[in-house]
Amino acid sequence: MHSSTHPIRSGLAVLAVTAALLWNLVPTLAAAADRGAWAPNVSYATGDIASYGGKGYDCRQAHTSLVGWEPPNVAALWLERSGGTPTDTQAPTAPANLTSTGKTSTSVSLSWSASSDNVGVTGYEVFNGTALAATVTSTSATVSNLKANTTYTFTVKARDAAGNRSAASSAHSTTTPATEPPDTQAPTAPSSLRSTGVSNNSVSLAWNGSTDNVAVTGYEVFVNGSTLSTTVTGTTATASGLNANTTYTFTVKARDAAGNRSTASNSISATTTNTQPPPTSKKVIVGYWHNFDNGSTNIRLRDISSKYDVIQVAFAEPVGGAGTGNMAFAPYNATTADFKADVAYLKSQGKKVLISIGGANGTIHLDTAAAKATFVSSMSSIIDTYGFDGLDLDLEGSSLALNGGDTDFRNPTTPKIINLIDGTRQLINRYGANFILTMAPETAYVQGGYSAYGGPWGAYLPVIHALRDRLTYLHVQHYNTGTVTALDGKSYAQGTPDFHVAMAEMMIRGFPIGGNASQVFPGLRADQIVIGLPSSPQAAGGGYTTPANVQKALDYLIKGKSFGGGYVLRQASGYADFKGLMTWSINWDKFTNYEFSNSHRAYLDTYK
Repeated sequence: MHSSTHPIRSGLAVLAVTAALLWNLVPTLAAAADRGAWAPNVSYATGDIASYGGKGYDCRQAHTSLVGWEPPNVAALWLERSGGTPTDTQAPTAPANLTSTGKTSTSVSLSWSASSDNVGVTGYEVFNGTALAATVTSTSATVSNLKANTTYTFTVKARDAAGNRSAASSAHSTTTPATEPPDTQAPTAPSSLRSTGVSNNSVSLAWNGSTDNVAVTGYEVFVNGSTLSTTVTGTTATASGLNANTTYTFTVKARDAAGNRSTASNSISATTTNTQPPPTSKKVIVGYWHNFDNGSTNIRLRDISSKYDVIQVAFAEPVGGAGTGNMAFAPYNATTADFKADVAYLKSQGKKVLISIGGANGTIHLDTAAAKATFVSSMSSIIDTYGFDGLDLDLEGSSLALNGGDTDFRNPTTPKIINLIDGTRQLINRYGANFILTMAPETAYVQGGYSAYGGPWGAYLPVIHALRDRLTYLHVQHYNTGTVTALDGKSYAQGTPDFHVAMAEMMIRGFPIGGNASQVFPGLRADQIVIGLPSSPQAAGGGYTTPANVQKALDYLIKGKSFGGGYVLRQASGYADFKGLMTWSINWDKFTNYEFSNSHRAYLDTYK
């Protein structure tokens, strides 16, 4: 994790998939909410207290729990507490206003008013007579597998995390209709089809949703008339695999569960951009220069080591709240004019200077279209003011997390992820083919998706996938991450050559998400992959690797020269196009007399 203000933790504290991870600091809350026994599929807020295995735990980050995320297993989310947990014995109030909102011959949809509780309602139990028919966390449910033309009586009870249940709601009786005729009614046509972005090989699209007498289940995107490009469940899609500098026409049709398809939407045309310049064969060193004093050293931007090829200026951060999208950047200990001159000076030497957004403290939530528009506008102003060559997405903590039910990385439904993708695409399109896009996720958000997909785990994958056609470098942070499971099913510890080789190859080869063979994240090109490392032991809480061990890993990863470790490359010859190294940070590198950049520049130059 890249930290922006703390005087000691310069790039510290990340999410990880194992209990070896350390988080920054746990908030001290005046009134912690006792949620009773921990349970899966429950929404927990920061500061909640839950018990598990006879111990109490404090919630460190808001999330919805899943099986496998028990408090001892995910130190990113829970901290064992030294005190006990209070006992909650008060039951929620009974749900009110139970009614049916729709029904078919085999199902009844119900809704009710929410209950209240002294701690918090965690869910509702729906009863068909005396039989438990459904358990939900919202105030609506659909009871299925019923008989046609039959009267049923339903009640609902609320429960809390301590297992207390309310009295039953008032009973609601309703009769299912007789068996329904087949559904032959097609959805209405999608409307307002529009292009939201183009690249050299893709076009991003959006449209207004269709309606149906039963329900719309998805949309089909057609290119040049009759060729099916992609199928999605939401109202956005990206048609990929296109030719550069070519005009295409697009239409969209809606479909329902019965297979009925709407007429086509309006037709639009969009032209892909010219082919992106091929990447240079030179291996690169990417470094973060931090725009704050964190106890390492202050260094003027123009005075950094010449060994760096790409400089990430850290950070642009939101102002007025995480959800505003309003980004700001002000040079630390420099005037705007001086900083612009420093950027121009580095660019005159052939360096690329990017603005990085986020970091450990810069939480960014683009939850709405308005926030996305503000993000694009404010980032454009920053880029224009200082002449940055590109954008780095260094989003951490709760900036990216998958909502419940968001299970397809190809077609995300979480608003903050959809809006980040679209907002970034708009910036890419604004500045053209030479605009550089990089990302610096933590392992939990990327390789962590191999073990589990949901909440923070794997949350960067839809962003990487949607923007892979314009992604210059992905430099996952190989530090403060504990152990992570690799393609061979074994877990490897940070700070070792095995870890660096295994994590890098995961991103080149791709991997099934959450163990689901039908959800395989496609690998990136080797020349898009850069390994992220601490430049010194002081720069991170864990994961520092000596130059000798880093270079052992690179010898194996690039040319297949084994160091005798436990991990075996899937491609024995290695990946000659692998691109290089990233470090947090340039400031910490100067603190140790540039040991990182000096040793690794000399090594990487042997691959020219």
